[in-house]
Amino acid sequence: MELERQLLHRNREIGGALNQITLDDDYNLPDYKPDLTKVIRERGSLHFDEVHASGGHVWFKGVLEFQILYRTDLDNRKINSLKGEIPFQESLTMEGIGESDQVKLDGKIEDISVSVINSRKLSIRSLVEFQAEAERPEDTSMLAAVGADSGCEIEKENLEALELLTDKKDTLRIRKEISLSSNKPNMDEILWNSVELRGMSTRLKNGEIEVSGEALVCVLYSGVDEERLQWFETTVPIQGNVECNVCEESLIHQIKTELAQADLEIELDGDGEERNLLLEMVVNLTICLWRETNIEMISDIYALDRQVQPSMQTAVFDRLLVKNEAKCRMSDKIELEEEQEDILQICSNENTLAVEQTTVTEDGLLAEGTLTIEILYMTADDAMPVAAKRAYVPFSQLIEMPEAVHPVKVYLDGSIEQVTTVLSDSRNIDIKAVVSLNLLAFEQQEKQVITDINESELDLAVLQQRPGLVGYIVKEGDRLFHIAKENHTTVDDLVETNHLTGTDVKAGERILIVKTV
Repeated sequence: MELERQLLHRNREIGGALNQITLDDDYNLPDYKPDLTKVIRERGSLHFDEVHASGGHVWFKGVLEFQILYRTDLDNRKINSLKGEIPFQESLTMEGIGESDQVKLDGKIEDISVSVINSRKLSIRSLVEFQAEAERPEDTSMLAAVGADSGCEIEKENLEALELLTDKKDTLRIRKEISLSSNKPNMDEILWNSVELRGMSTRLKNGEIEVSGEALVCVLYSGVDEERLQWFETTVPIQGNVECNVCEESLIHQIKTELAQADLEIELDGDGEERNLLLEMVVNLTICLWRETNIEMISDIYALDRQVQPSMQTAVFDRLLVKNEAKCRMSDKIELEEEQEDILQICSNENTLAVEQTTVTEDGLLAEGTLTIEILYMTADDAMPVAAKRAYVPFSQLIEMPEAVHPVKVYLDGSIEQVTTVLSDSRNIDIKAVVSLNLLAFEQQEKQVITDINESELDLAVLQQRPGLVGYIVKEGDRLFHIAKENHTTVDDLVETNHLTGTDVKAGERILIVKTV
């Protein structure tokens, strides 16, 4: 028998793993750096060099890069900075994972602290959480049609499902030149900087993905022939395109943008003065694209002249439940601790958004998390001209989502739209923030699908024992196709014999069944 099959591509979840570890190391200041008297600010970032799966484990290695802003023992250059890295090589246990499986690994710094051993030596300690998820590409084969001369009776079912077109990573490289405003002195050395993405958005076009947004750049520097520290902030527009052969405007998509690298270097302007900065950024994109498709598959089959036995297997189909976006607005007031220096002026704030828990409720999806704000400010104390304050602002946001009958797979991406810090007095700061929460939810439905057909000769002895004429009362859940199959006849014969107007029957109806030989 000639069979026509249809394939549907998706990723099947293999498993996940989570672990927390402590990374620590002692760090000696380079000879060219002045002695350290007090740590003002520290931060870290994780970078993976290698990730692979084998033997039921996810193996990975990389580095924790750290940066430290500190008070020196000098009278003229009171603030300096340094950076270093701590290498790591770890593994996560995940049963059933193989070398060909796709692994998505995420690392999050829960905490980083710096202890001063002496003026030339530091102890770096960081609590890091690693989370891995593994998926396996899977093609579901379904019976779509049989040859016209097969002599089979078939029942078809229509199903709406999502087909995964691509699941990949790409990068967007941005190179911009920034000039100092005329009221700022020339730069001598960059002491601290932050680069953060804001308002990132993506749009699908035919054959490419358009990426837009902006980068908020803040720089603390020492000026030439200037004793007082200088700072400035500016926004840099981001606009670029990433090639994607399967891209179409109508596709369902989830695209995450993440700043992987940002380097700032002092450059000479046209007059030969150090008034320009070269910003080079690498933005990582995690791209998943799906197409909504209508599948017409054969759900049951039989023949009157031979035994036809379908081979069945369970398949999972994803259906779009909702694609929704919510804006979460939050505000808070923070107060300096008693031992901290008064605020003269706020320089910058670095922000990190963490969605820590999602809960499906009757009203939708409840997202809870924390916005961490690191504020760098100038003080009126000449001995300690720069200080820092960390604040945690919790948030909770309900995102509308229809109630589902089947299990739901949730993709939630959070991004920072805006954070403002306003000095209310020398000891208090007002914080206002807006974050965007983008929800993509799939309903996962299990179905029995026909993968193959087994044919054999008809058992005539069994067929002859069946009565030739049967009166039947339709039961709840009966289908006319099932009744015809069980009684060795066809749907067309049942419709004709009982003068039915269609193939739908109701419980309690009486029909006459004539066996077809």
